[in-house]
Amino acid sequence: MSLVGRWLAIQSYKHDGTLHRCWDRGLVLENNDDFIIVATKKAKVTESNGRKWHTKEPAVTIFSKKEWWNVICMIKNDGICYYCNIASPSIIHDYLIKYIDYDLDAKLFPDKTIRILDEKEYSHHKDRYGYGDDLDVVLNYQMKTDVEKMKNNTYPFVDDKIKRYFDKFLEMNKKHE
Repeated sequence: MSLVGRWLAIQSYKHDGTLHRCWDRGLVLENNDDFIIVATKKAKVTESNGRKWHTKEPAVTIFSKKEWWNVICMIKNDGICYYCNIASPSIIHDYLIKYIDYDLDAKLFPDKTIRILDEKEYSHHKDRYGYGDDLDVVLNYQMKTDVEKMKNNTYPFVDDKIKRYFDKFLEMNKKHE
């Protein structure tokens, strides 16, 4: 059964299996062997402490099924802002997109500035959750690889491609309203 056109919830976990954050729904635009691509608009987010909020900008999110990342592509007035989470490969289970968040993040701004985020949180959680040396190597390698992709404007950091996904979302979403 194809999941394209279906709304799925998204769940982010920590390394110890505890629930970290949930998004109420994302519309599946594409689901293939490599990626799950969804789009959201004013998604309701629930934090592990129960706090709820709604996303400000519409977004296209690309979940890698094979590599250790997912990217939230926020559609802003001044361009696309990419928020890259270093995370486990994503899976779909019981109509939920699931992954483990590993704290390290990189942000690519519309002006092409890159900022590495949450290094202190990563260091703290590496000790707290016992990531281990092998996992640390994988996660740091993935961060370096993703920053290079940002610098070179290679997938998924390609504005035209993300705009096409977003246009597809707008067209599909009309059918759901």
